[in-house]
Amino acid sequence: MANVPVAYSDVGKSVNDLLGKDYPTGAVKLEVKTTAANGVTFTVNGAKDNKSGGIAGELKTKWADKAKGLTVTESWTTGNVLSASVELQDTITSGLKLSLDAALLPAIGQRNAKVGYEYKQDYIYTRASLDLFKGPTLFSDAVVGSDGFLVGGEVAYDIHEAKVTKSNVAFGYTAKDYALALTASNAFSLYSAAYYHRVSADVEAGAKATWDSKAEGSAVGLEVGSKYVLDRDSFVKAKINNGGILGLGYTQTLRPGVKLTLAGSFDTARLQENVHKLGVSFTLEN
Repeated sequence: MANVPVAYSDVGKSVNDLLGKDYPTGAVKLEVKTTAANGVTFTVNGAKDNKSGGIAGELKTKWADKAKGLTVTESWTTGNVLSASVELQDTITSGLKLSLDAALLPAIGQRNAKVGYEYKQDYIYTRASLDLFKGPTLFSDAVVGSDGFLVGGEVAYDIHEAKVTKSNVAFGYTAKDYALALTASNAFSLYSAAYYHRVSADVEAGAKATWDSKAEGSAVGLEVGSKYVLDRDSFVKAKINNGGILGLGYTQTLRPGVKLTLAGSFDTARLQENVHKLGVSFTLEN
């Protein structure tokens, strides 16, 4: 299925990753991922907020039976949220994945459960899920694509209230070395346009403009960024928006499976004030 388009949430992913990933500002983060001999994956995530000093963490286990297309994921957070996910891939028919996601907050008895599916074939990628306890609410999205062009839509429908609670659309085009994306969300009140360009094997660049028609003044927000690969083990990233917020990041692979990321966010209009944010992320994986 070489012509399968991306999922709706991944329209514009290249520029979103360029501007959003590898900037762990305002926190100290640690991720440890190990895989047992039987294939079970254990992941521990932790983050300390530099401002509040609060620490949040998560322990996650994942087991997969590739022959049967079965994947089971369980997690437990420091907020005492227990969650589990069961996925069945390509068992009933090729390209179809069924899923069941459940979560429980024992302290207050809050629970949540979703059932859903994903189906992808050449030229189409569609998903739907039903939130059984909130509404219940039906979520659905679909993307069709051909020759690099993408058209997609997303909708949420509250069954109890009998009303649409979310409606978004997206358009995109992906070529060998660049990509474009246009989206309209929040009931067609928030618009964005994004551009990504792989300039060379070592340089990436991108920009994203956002306009909220309901915001006071209705000014357009603009953010531009770039990534430069220093060598096979390290790269730097930089971005700045029209508010003068400058982001800088440096990622270094110390050895196979060990990665360190340093980042900062600086308000260039208030350089003498204590408003800047620093952060670090350390990842271990075997």
